[in-house]
Amino acid sequence: MAIVVAGWAAASPLTLRYPRAVQKTGRFLIGWAKVLLEWRNPRATYPEKAISPFFWPNGSLPTSGEYANLRDSDFRDYTLRIDGLVEKPAVLSYDHLKAMSKQEQITQHYCIQGWSGVAKWGGVPMRDILALVRPLPQARWVVFYSFGSGTEGGLYYDAHKIKHMRHKLTLLAYEMNGEPLNVLHGAPLRLRNELELGFKMVKWIQAIEFVESFEHLGAGQGGYNEDHEFYGYRMPI
Repeated sequence: MAIVVAGWAAASPLTLRYPRAVQKTGRFLIGWAKVLLEWRNPRATYPEKAISPFFWPNGSLPTSGEYANLRDSDFRDYTLRIDGLVEKPAVLSYDHLKAMSKQEQITQHYCIQGWSGVAKWGGVPMRDILALVRPLPQARWVVFYSFGSGTEGGLYYDAHKIKHMRHKLTLLAYEMNGEPLNVLHGAPLRLRNELELGFKMVKWIQAIEFVESFEHLGAGQGGYNEDHEFYGYRMPI
């Protein structure tokens, strides 16, 4: 323990001064291991009795007038814009989304802060969204944009591998535990990508964009937390 503490004390001034360099060094040193971990397929689903009595909410609630108006009208006027590198860009209403084939699953949420929770999610499988808009061959990433802001200002977003969107457990969820998704947990729509940690499950989704690369977005690291808090973009559970 003394050696660990001494090493931490010696390294901290350097890591605090050059966080982006530390982020890139970490990616170089252990990125290959995380690539291997992404081959793991989390097929785990749970029975109703496993649902957590309390599921911790994270993230800064949206504060825009646009979102407030949507919330106050029970999201009747909500539309989801889907564009980018697709054959058929789409704008889907809330009613349209709920009229599509619904999938339900009980899965465990893993937060990078160290807590977890089990909930029942209902919504539209992302593989059905892909079938609708038909991504172009060069589309490698799917970017989810939130109505909510990050901790340092600016709208929250995160990029996900397009192959993850074809996984059978990847959802655009509009229900939680049999009830309409509430505002704290991401209403009207949040992502469930069960291959990733919780901070990547974008809540309060306002738009989806298919891209070839995320280098032109924000600081080019793959998401808001990756840009501002120096997370790695590989976060397989």
